[in-house]
Amino acid sequence: MIYIIFFISAGTLTNTNLHADPLPDTISEKVVILEIPDIRHDSIPENEIEEDSWESAIKRYTSYVFEHFKKSPLLITILYIVIIYSILTLIVLLIFILIHRSKIEREDKMKEKLSENYQQLLMDYLFDPDRMEPVTSELVSIASNKFKRQILINQMIDLSVNLKGEIKSKIKELYLNLGLKKDSMEKAKSRKWHENIKGFRELAFMNIRDANKKIVESLDSRNEILRMEAQIALVRLSDDNPYQFLDLMKKPFSLWEQITLHELVVQHNLIVPDFSRLFDSGNTSIVMFALQMTAWFKQRESEEKIFKLLGHEDEAVRNTAIRVCGTLGLKNSLSHLQHIYDGETYKNRLEILRTFAKVPDETYLDFLKSVLDREEDVQLQINATKAMENTDEPGISMLIKLMKSKSEYKNYQIIIRHVLDGRIY
Repeated sequence: MIYIIFFISAGTLTNTNLHADPLPDTISEKVVILEIPDIRHDSIPENEIEEDSWESAIKRYTSYVFEHFKKSPLLITILYIVIIYSILTLIVLLIFILIHRSKIEREDKMKEKLSENYQQLLMDYLFDPDRMEPVTSELVSIASNKFKRQILINQMIDLSVNLKGEIKSKIKELYLNLGLKKDSMEKAKSRKWHENIKGFRELAFMNIRDANKKIVESLDSRNEILRMEAQIALVRLSDDNPYQFLDLMKKPFSLWEQITLHELVVQHNLIVPDFSRLFDSGNTSIVMFALQMTAWFKQRESEEKIFKLLGHEDEAVRNTAIRVCGTLGLKNSLSHLQHIYDGETYKNRLEILRTFAKVPDETYLDFLKSVLDREEDVQLQINATKAMENTDEPGISMLIKLMKSKSEYKNYQIIIRHVLDGRIY
């Protein structure tokens, strides 16, 4: 048994001071003893205690949450909603990622299996005449959807890269017989630029010109990658002039596009046209590209047209033309360069003096000396001195005389001393 003892006090406390004397006898006390039956756990089954405790705990927690939720301010309510939404979103996202990952793994396995199968069938088709018809029928049955047909197209393109002549024609014939051209045309005419790129590549490798109109339209696309792929496709599809598409371009021809196109022509030994025909283009980037290609392929027969570009309205074009004159070693350009020197910009004057250094001619020593006298810019004076030095004995003699002259001190005397010092230059 459990006993609870209550002390019940009666009476009135008149003294509220904590340090007062002991309470008077007016306060009477009663002691009440309550007898409570002893409830032992041993008398209740253990499983019932656990169930009751779990149920009661859940009920208490649930009622607490709902009560707290009802009494919460608006901000806390919003936070609850955001947390629940975030948890649900993460769960959905996780499920989506797992499904997508599983799909990619299945596709990779299928690609690997189909690629090996296609390679063997294509080799049989190309090199075993008796297997041509059976292979065609088998490929039709295997390539039953777009995904499988795309893998087949990729294998055919990879194979055709290293093939030429009759064998490559067989690949194209098979490509047409299987109706794969329709897939490539759909991609070429798609509204998605990455699909266009796939279509352009496939049609270019198979030498099919049915989508040329769409490819030409893409030359002026805002998407630089699509523009470049269109250019490469037109180069592959051209018979005589791989650069013919440049006549149609209105967008600037970027340096990256120029390098890619140049490497394509060099690697595939394509026909090199006369680039001087592009000098009249209204697109200055194309004019500069044509000048650079003229220098690269040593087309010195275009020198008269290059000289005309020295008077071009665009400074960058003039600068490129000046540099090309030096690269090609055009001595006839020196008189033109001397004539335009005074009216040119600082950058172009510097390039003119560099050209004189590349194409040394003692005839122009007086002109170069006048540059030393007139110019105050150190870089211009250094390049003029180098140009004089490159004429060998006549120029070096004149420089030594100027350096040792005591009649009047010139600041370029120090520059001449440094240029003639072989340890520095």
